[in-house]
Amino acid sequence: MAVKIRLARGGAKKRPFYRIVAADSRMPRDGRFIEKLGTYNPLLPKDSPDRVTLNLDRIRHWLSLGAKPTDRIARFLENAGEMDARVRDNPLKAQPGAKALARQEATAGAEGADADTPAEDPQ
Repeated sequence: MAVKIRLARGGAKKRPFYRIVAADSRMPRDGRFIEKLGTYNPLLPKDSPDRVTLNLDRIRHWLSLGAKPTDRIARFLENAGEMDARVRDNPLKAQPGAKALARQEATAGAEGADADTPAEDPQ
C-alpha cells in the first residue's frame, strides 16, 4: 500500500478548510484516510499559529514507514524544520506571459510615437 501525506478538503463552498491526513494513494482526495495528522486553514493570516497545525510525532512515524508527502505538505514540513529545504527551480516564473509582452510592446510603441511628434510652440 502506497501511503501519502496529503490534504483532504473540507469546509463550505468558497470557505476551504483542509485536514492533513495519511491516506492510501488510491483513495479519493476527500475519501477514506488512515489517520488525521493536522489541519490547514488558508483563510487565516499567514502569521497566525492556527493556520497550520501539525502532529509532528505522527508525521515522523509515517515518514519513517515510507509515506511520501505531497509538495504542499513538504513545504509545511520545511517551514516547521522537519525536512531539508528543497531547491525549486522555475526559471520562467519571473517572465511575463504573451499577453503582457504584447501589452508592453504596445505601450512602448505608443510612447515612442508620442516622442517622435514635435511639440507645437504656444505663441
